[in-house]
Amino acid sequence: MKTVYSDHHKLQSVETEFYRGKWVEAFEIPRRAQLVLDAVRRADLGPIVEPKSFDLAPVLAVHDPDFVRFLENVWAEWVAEVGPIPAYPNVWPPRRTRMIPTIRPGAELGRYAVDMSSPILEGTWRAARAAVDCALTGADFINAGDPSAFALCRPPGHHSGRDYYGGYCFLNNAAIAAQYFRDTGARRVAILDVDYHHGNGTQDIFYDRGDILTVSIHGDPVQEYPYYIGFADETGHGAGEGFNLNLPLSWGTDFSIWRTALDQAIDRIAAFAPDRLVVSLGVDAFEEDPISHFKLKGPDFVEIGRAIGALKIPALFVMEGGYAIEAIGTNVANVLAGHSSARA
Repeated sequence: MKTVYSDHHKLQSVETEFYRGKWVEAFEIPRRAQLVLDAVRRADLGPIVEPKSFDLAPVLAVHDPDFVRFLENVWAEWVAEVGPIPAYPNVWPPRRTRMIPTIRPGAELGRYAVDMSSPILEGTWRAARAAVDCALTGADFINAGDPSAFALCRPPGHHSGRDYYGGYCFLNNAAIAAQYFRDTGARRVAILDVDYHHGNGTQDIFYDRGDILTVSIHGDPVQEYPYYIGFADETGHGAGEGFNLNLPLSWGTDFSIWRTALDQAIDRIAAFAPDRLVVSLGVDAFEEDPISHFKLKGPDFVEIGRAIGALKIPALFVMEGGYAIEAIGTNVANVLAGHSSARA
């Protein structure tokens, strides 16, 4: 299994974040990716490769053009008005607001940001574009015949919707890769999100589509971020009716319960019979994760990989969350190793 990795992820680096009413040491830091890379190398899972460079067409196939232009340009506008400090929204639009564009970057940040977790920095755009390049390069390996590939994306992406960002995510790497698979010949694509947090951005992007199945196992949104979305009765709209499956679980869920949900997800994906599978690989369901509340243990991640591998569908793994720093590499490598053993 090839792993696609770019050092450009380090351009998105913050020391603190606003969490539950106070500034704390940041959870989503560059060291996460380095530890995953180190573990992949130790496990000898396959070669580490640099991503190719792609143009904006695959990004614009998923995200709103005005939103993409905003991400690309807001740093320069923010610096011109405020100075070279992390860019956070000044305000969020209230309900029933006329969304007329403003000329103030702080207001435009509020138009597109859903929370305070994701400041835009000088290198944010380059880091996000490099993450997309990792995902698309991995997709090309799958299209060339590899049974699996791992895109070690950072920043992550599954909380980024058509025209919004948040939850450490700016561009939706998994969604971009899924659409790229469609645009390069796949008739049907499934996305399986095993991150502890619901892939709200991915659901938003494909909710009215019947050609891309979205499945997510996550913390119940009545008590867990991103809240408001990810409920079991959200099954798709219009042509997408029946092609979105949410499997929300309560705090304290252990692997026996989580595995039952995974079996449901696997059965739905098998029935859909996709040509390609994209796995949003978060490992924050781990019992020691500092911002999550499930109870999975390290060996459980091997079983997750095996279950996904048993589908025998060409699979692109795209890195998402996981914030138990000392265990993140081992947990990711366990999933990938389990998958490879099932595919052997």
